[in-house]
Amino acid sequence: MRRYRYIICLLLAGAMLFYAVPRLNVYGGGLEGGFTITWLAFALIVIAGNLTALLYEPKSKVNVRTRRKVVTSNRKRMRSYE
Repeated sequence: MRRYRYIICLLLAGAMLFYAVPRLNVYGGGLEGGFTITWLAFALIVIAGNLTALLYEPKSKVNVRTRRKVVTSNRKRMRSYE
């Protein structure tokens, strides 16, 4: 479920960048240029954070549970053949 949230956040951040970058003036002086650079930095931090969370998401615990069941069922079979 979290995976979908990360993908949606990435898509929304990309859409915001697509909409805002042509309207932002990086070479503007004073407060306008500072706001533009700060806004772009925060947008890149959001994208990097969501991409990192998406790529390094831990594997689900369901696989661990099924592995334990398989291992225990193999042990029972081995004991029954002894």
